[in-house]
Amino acid sequence: MTVRAPAPDSFASGFAMHPGFLDRKAQQALVGELHTAEKKAPFFVPKMPRTGKPFSVKMTNLGPLGWVSDKDSGYRYQATHPETGLPWPPIPAMVIDVWRQVSGYPRDPEACLVNYYEPAAKMGLHQDRDEQDFDAPVVSISLGDACLFRVGGLKRDDPTRSLKLSSGDVVVLGGDSRFAFHGVDHIYPGTSTLLRDWFPDGGRINLTPRGVTRTSNQTAK
Repeated sequence: MTVRAPAPDSFASGFAMHPGFLDRKAQQALVGELHTAEKKAPFFVPKMPRTGKPFSVKMTNLGPLGWVSDKDSGYRYQATHPETGLPWPPIPAMVIDVWRQVSGYPRDPEACLVNYYEPAAKMGLHQDRDEQDFDAPVVSISLGDACLFRVGGLKRDDPTRSLKLSSGDVVVLGGDSRFAFHGVDHIYPGTSTLLRDWFPDGGRINLTPRGVTRTSNQTAK
């Protein structure tokens, strides 16, 4: 199984894009592992705090901790699936290997969010601030249909840049870009057949391994 690691295309401090990091065989193997894991931790629809408005993406998690959101308790990490009450399945070794190659961080990820975007799904500009460990970057692995990814600065109204992410691409948000606003404007339906055996309409899966808790010798930011 070949995992290609081309030189990253960096345009902001701490931001890196690795096009085609996972080849087709690696992508297929990873999708197989995700499909198996999803049987133990099925996709659910997070809800916005206070309003209870559903997200347009479905999600699940892998690892010791998982990110969830609902109307009453808001955004948070927890060790169990919100609907089954069971622990999350482990993070696949391939995902940890990608993290070790691109993150530049000494600790392995504690959580891996798995977002499934149906062809009409999107995600508005947001920052990832629910973790304690902000020294660890957020790594993004794209599988399936391509998407238009948008990344900006530390303020919501800062200028943004749009990038087309294809299946197998890996993006790193670290350093100064750790708190960059980012989102997915839309999916390009029919640009990949990778997920068709799982989801007949295709779509995109985005994996985001990340560190969550601080060690005793780390200070809060």
